[in-house]
Amino acid sequence: MNAPDFQKLTDWLIDGARSASSPAHMMSETCERLVQAGLPLWRVGVFVRTLHPDVFGFSFTWRPGEEVVVRAADFDVKDSPEFKRSPLAPLYEKKEEVRCRLDDPASRRFPFLDDMRADGVTDYVALPLHFGDNSVHAASWTTKQPGGFRDHELATLRALASPLARVIEIMSLRRTAAILLDTYVGNRAGERILGGQIRRGHTDTMHAAIWLSDLRGFTALSDRLPAEIVVDVLNHYFDCQVSAIRAHGGEILKYMGDGLLAVFPIAEQDGNTDQVCSLALEAARESRASVAAMHYPIGDVIERFRFGVALHVGKVLYGNIGGGNRLDFTCIGPAVNLAARLEKIAGRLNRTIVASAGFAGTCTGGWTDLGEFPIAGFSKAERVYGLQDEAAGH
Repeated sequence: MNAPDFQKLTDWLIDGARSASSPAHMMSETCERLVQAGLPLWRVGVFVRTLHPDVFGFSFTWRPGEEVVVRAADFDVKDSPEFKRSPLAPLYEKKEEVRCRLDDPASRRFPFLDDMRADGVTDYVALPLHFGDNSVHAASWTTKQPGGFRDHELATLRALASPLARVIEIMSLRRTAAILLDTYVGNRAGERILGGQIRRGHTDTMHAAIWLSDLRGFTALSDRLPAEIVVDVLNHYFDCQVSAIRAHGGEILKYMGDGLLAVFPIAEQDGNTDQVCSLALEAARESRASVAAMHYPIGDVIERFRFGVALHVGKVLYGNIGGGNRLDFTCIGPAVNLAARLEKIAGRLNRTIVASAGFAGTCTGGWTDLGEFPIAGFSKAERVYGLQDEAAGH
């Protein structure tokens, strides 16, 4: 690769690869530029560790004429036999380059290379990508060129490692920020925060179906069990709800001890209130079944659990609320307060799913009138509805 082409590529990378709309596009353009400049690449892989509760890292794989393939790896991968016997294991361990000429018998110690050898690959080199926080990631390069990479080609790849690491680090930090925001405040809130909505008082009004639930008997449970078991029970319990809520278009806003606050946003211009409420109700039915099936062995006893959920629909104020430099991105308003009061009524009535008159009137789900109840802090009593397929106590 001649010096002017290499300089253009490294300048583009150091400048942030701004013409690339995504990490995959950046990788594709980088590899295509290298091939056009005469570097005989066949397969290129980039492996980046990440900060995510479920994902250990991401791999990006490029081949000529194909889309970049992006895969996520869970935390089990680092302990898997496949990883331990791959060329990346010594790279991460020693933070050094690993090169394998595939006609060298020593390369057979890596079963990962067997398929490449069968495909005609002649040379493999994995280079460490050093980030500013001293973490190490990796890029691997292969060729089918007879005799493998030439010395000047290897020099080009080695010289490319630092500028490539810089732009990958920037993109990785952006991805990590988005992942952490999604994990801790939810997707919708995360998008707004990354978009600059970070000052106290930045709020919007949202029309939504509102979900507020809690675990029955949680106070007594937490009093008699060790804290680590209580946390594990809560995680299993929330799993029963979160998958159903997200699958039906809801967003988790907050965990409050054993309580969960979620919203199902309604696009007012589409007039889809009945559809969104129906989805929220279906999520509640699925969660009810999952919690009912949940059991937890504690000593000689198998604990079983029940929860309650209140469903309401209305306007909420959605945005940054807090004091000083500690803010919370959440929703407040009379509609949220009413849902919280309804959830307490569900507990008194020994019901799992209850709804306000507004929600039940919008969503045809086989409701029965449970009566009218005074609501603390509200001037009017509220009529409360329960599902016909749910007798009290079930």
